[in-house]
Formats: sequence, C-alpha cells, structure tokens
Amino acid sequence: MTDTPQHSSTDTGIPYTEPTSAWAGWVVFGGVMLIMLGLFQIIQGLVALFDDGFYAVTSGGLVVDVDYNTWGWIHTAIGIVGVLAGLGLLAGNMVARVVGVGIALLSALANLAFISAHPLWSTIVITLDVIVIYAIVVHGREVKALR
Repeated sequence: MTDTPQHSSTDTGIPYTEPTSAWAGWVVFGGVMLIMLGLFQIIQGLVALFDDGFYAVTSGGLVVDVDYNTWGWIHTAIGIVGVLAGLGLLAGNMVARVVGVGIALLSALANLAFISAHPLWSTIVITLDVIVIYAIVVHGREVKALR
C-alpha cells in the first residue's frame, strides 16, 4: 500500500516519485511507544529507589537477587536511554534504530527479571517492548524516507 508519493531526483535531474509505505506509521508508533516505555521505566525505577514497600515481594524474592536500589538505577538508566532513542527514531536516525532495539530488548529482560515484584505491569511493558522491536526492525527505514 502506498500513501502520498515522495518526490526525489535522479543523477540526471529528472524527478521521480518514490512511494512511501503506510507502514511508516508503525515506526512513528514505535518511536512514541519507546519514549513512553522510557518514561514508564523511569517511573518504575524511581518507585524502586524511593519506596521499597510498594512492590509485591521483597528484594530477596526477585528472580535476580539484588536490592531495589540497584533495580531502580537499572530501570532509570534504561528509561533515559529509551526516551533518547525514541526521539532519535522519530528523526529517522539509524543509530537510534539500533539503540532502540537494544533498549527494548534490555527493557523486556529487566521486566522479565522484575516480574515477581509487579506481574501485571511487567507483562504489559514486555508486550509493548516486543511491539516496539517489531516496528523498528521491520519498518524502521521507512521513517527516514519521510524526512
């Protein structure tokens, strides 16, 4: 499927139209979701840093035996990089695509290890991470064509 054609020129100076896929919207969705996931990670990290009693289990009951301060810093760092990668992804940056996939993967793994502390929230974040990875990997280059 195609949307509005993208105008470009060849080496000969003759303009031609290059169709833009409707799937480019998925990448914009992925970028916005990456920003939101980054903000969610930051909130989750700040809660872990400042309110240990909020979560369903003690830090000893986590899949990985570390305290909530460590988890807080891990989630906060993933969140900050995720927000920056999402902004870069919206700009069509290739490095942001690579970093975005890596951050979404790290986010999914961190939430998998964090699942015993907050099962429903972690499951939602993991699902959104998978959708973001799909959008970036399959349709990532289409946003650059829009810029």
